Amino acid sequence: MRSSLDPKYQTIHVAPFENRSREYDMQAPLTNALSRKFLYDSRLTLVSRDEADLLVEGVILDYAMRGLSYDEDDNVTQFILVIVAGARVTDQQTGEILWEDDQLSGETSYYTLASGQSSDRLRGNAEVFLPSVRSFTSEEENRAASEALEVLASHVFYRTMEPW
Repeated sequence: MRSSLDPKYQTIHVAPFENRSREYDMQAPLTNALSRKFLYDSRLTLVSRDEADLLVEGVILDYAMRGLSYDEDDNVTQFILVIVAGARVTDQQTGEILWEDDQLSGETSYYTLASGQSSDRLRGNAEVFLPSVRSFTSEEENRAASEALEVLASHVFYRTMEPW
């Protein structure tokens, strides 16, 4: 199996994501997660900006949570967490934008302590690779934000590697 990306592209640089959301400290975990995906995949080599065939740039636009389920006292027992970002990939030689999207999202859900249920479940690479984003109000939210950033990084990675 191989990528449908043009074989002329051999190198890539992931620029640090900008953060325009109301939350802080999410840009480094997202940039690191995306860089790690290219590194482990190895079809494109991660290099400095000056040496890269392709440049990935992006911005975190929004961080949102909303209640998904409630208990009999109308307390939230489960939240859905969504992180929205924009990203683009540019051919460094020609300046051509290969793709650009300002509505990419990573989302997950998690249970609150009030639910009496555990959010501990296999959370894929987020559990293995990403430390807590920062000190949110709960460890559950920390883990959910890490997972949502991992999902977002996967969307950018696959959109770059498989531009059907």
